[in-house]
Amino acid sequence: MAFGIEHLQPIIALIAGILILIIPRLLNIIVAIYLIVIGLVGLGFLR
Repeated sequence: MAFGIEHLQPIIALIAGILILIIPRLLNIIVAIYLIVIGLVGLGFLR
């Protein structure tokens, strides 16, 4: 079974959601990292 970005996004979202519930101050950092990664994928820098 091959894992692609389609499989990683729900897992990352679940982990991020749990971390935000435990440590709410992480929200800004998690959202910023997520937006940067999605931007890089959209521009084609990451596959």
